[in-house]
Amino acid sequence: MTSDQIIIRIFVAVITIRVLGNHVKKTRKMNQKVSVPFMLLGILFNVCLIAANLLETKVIQIGPLTVTAGLLVFPISYIINDCMTEVWGYRKARLIIWTGFAMNFLVVGLGLIAVAIPAAPFWTGEAHFNFVFGLAPRIAVASMAAFLVGSFLNAYVMSRMKLSSGGKHFSLRAIWSTVVGETGDSLIFFPIAFAGLIPPPELLKLMALQIVLKTLYEVIVLPVTIRVVKTIKKTEKIDTYDENISYNILRIKDI
Repeated sequence: MTSDQIIIRIFVAVITIRVLGNHVKKTRKMNQKVSVPFMLLGILFNVCLIAANLLETKVIQIGPLTVTAGLLVFPISYIINDCMTEVWGYRKARLIIWTGFAMNFLVVGLGLIAVAIPAAPFWTGEAHFNFVFGLAPRIAVASMAAFLVGSFLNAYVMSRMKLSSGGKHFSLRAIWSTVVGETGDSLIFFPIAFAGLIPPPELLKLMALQIVLKTLYEVIVLPVTIRVVKTIKKTEKIDTYDENISYNILRIKDI
């Protein structure tokens, strides 16, 4: 082999390595991009969380049941969690869960700041405003901790069951992931928020009622959830299986 041939081969090898390197970088960038459906579901997820916290301040009557108005919207976050985990996988769901936590924390913080600032002398709505936005620290901590535990349990169960079932039985996976997630949520929220304020037997009844109602909500809207998932999969041409991934909830950059 002549020196010219060696130089040419080295040159080709360098060019090849650079092309492959650029391809890997582009692939990573593409993997980190999000689509319009993902963005819209992420926005809806955040809105539902924030709205649920605000609506929790009103107690409503549905037939013989007394519940908070937050029950109307909070289960939607679990449905979106199911959709995201099913279509884009646990890593994307993890990103949205932390985003929702951050936005919820921001709104709670801004609300407490607004409550602390003295109202104008002529304004008569301070008591009502403080009632809605003056969330007690105990309730805020309970709500945020419960959200994280419940949401990550929901996404984990959904992801693991999809792998074990080979992508089958979506309805069963959606229901069971909600049961596990809502149970974790209730086991965290109610003891922190109401221990010492509500008798233990009544607290257990309240927790059980919340789990049953929120799961029933999931079952009722399941046909819509199935249609949404099928449409997104068809549009996005993606169906993610979480093989060989880390379920560490802190690995936010791993998307």
